Amino acid sequence: MYRASDELDEAEWLADLEVAADRLDLGKEARSRARDVFLSTAPEEERSKRAVLGASLYVGALVAGDQQSQQAVADAVGVSRLTIQQRWKEQLRAAGLEPPDW
Repeated sequence: MYRASDELDEAEWLADLEVAADRLDLGKEARSRARDVFLSTAPEEERSKRAVLGASLYVGALVAGDQQSQQAVADAVGVSRLTIQQRWKEQLRAAGLEPPDW
């Protein structure tokens, strides 16, 4: 859960999320989910935020059924595919969901 003030505090990162979502051509539901996950799990450290942003976008797309590869999300955000791979499950759990076992 996040506070309304978190949206103001993270406005620059949310703008980056929208730019990456545009690159991926994500739908409204995927964007909304990604935004909620990011705001709920945004770390204090600036250096970790890009990784969390990427994982949040991947989770948003996954939950919304908007098929995106980890590599495509990583490229859109500017992180490595390994970064997405290592973080997406924890982001999914933070959203209150269980990751698939495939």
